[in-house]
Amino acid sequence: MPVQLHIERRDMGSLDAIHADLAGLIGGRTLGLEDCATELESLALFRREALTEPCACMVQPSIVIVVQGAKQMLVGEQAYAYDTKRFLINSLDLPARSQVLEASTDMPCLGLSFKLDLSVMTELISQIRLPPPRARASEAGTSIGTLTPELLEPFRRLLGVLDEPADMAVLAPLIEREIHYRLLKSDLAPRLWQIASVGSQSQRIARAIDWLKANYTQPLRTAELATQAQMSTSSLHQYFRQLTGMSPLQYQKWLRLSEARRLMLNDAYDAAAAAFQVGYESPSQFSREYSRLFGAPPKRDIESLRHRSFAGADNPPDAAF
Repeated sequence: MPVQLHIERRDMGSLDAIHADLAGLIGGRTLGLEDCATELESLALFRREALTEPCACMVQPSIVIVVQGAKQMLVGEQAYAYDTKRFLINSLDLPARSQVLEASTDMPCLGLSFKLDLSVMTELISQIRLPPPRARASEAGTSIGTLTPELLEPFRRLLGVLDEPADMAVLAPLIEREIHYRLLKSDLAPRLWQIASVGSQSQRIARAIDWLKANYTQPLRTAELATQAQMSTSSLHQYFRQLTGMSPLQYQKWLRLSEARRLMLNDAYDAAAAAFQVGYESPSQFSREYSRLFGAPPKRDIESLRHRSFAGADNPPDAAF
């Protein structure tokens, strides 16, 4: 047997074994749940027992791994499918739609989301003096990478630490740092280097997004946003759409409508009150744009969400992954 083929088969066996262990750990912690926080702020788990339609969500800078089943993330017009062989990385706070492609009651879709710390990546690049990648980076805010045993193994240990509360404070930061290091050695290293580079277009767009999140109720002045990002207006529009799949104005609308949905669902606001609270001056315009984004007028959509929540349906609104 050729040496390379032997190595590939050995690595695939290791990957399958780690997946099986992770599926057991995640499956045990998510019984009866869909989205499960953990004792570690960086780590969350998920479980889906049925296929779903695309569900609106806001994703943070993170890596998402499926250990059983398959999902896809829809960002703008682009679809990113991932499964037990491929992982998903998001480099920005992005409005997206998440969809489960493979799942059943007997074989649920299981996985995890791990928040990225770009300051750790920047520190690792500088401190360890990792050589810069030769390949050219993708310019998208979301990318798909190849899972390897070396990348997946630290996640097995990180989940194991959850059962060792006395050791968690010491061991978890070391394992989290290792995960960032492994990512910088993965096939997505060019993209991660680009994200972590001070003054990069990604960091400038991230700055613009932070400003929009803090000021989404105010009228959008593109020149002011470009100043915040230290970019020209034309460059802001170009790179913002390239990285997020939408314009700054569309992003602001998403923020407004998502917050209005939360206010109506969790705080019992009516549609008009929610519209004014998030910066709309016209309830009718709010209703039109809400229907366009969520597929139903505000009142009907909220009633449907409450019914689904009561019935324990898949994909609650604004799930993180």
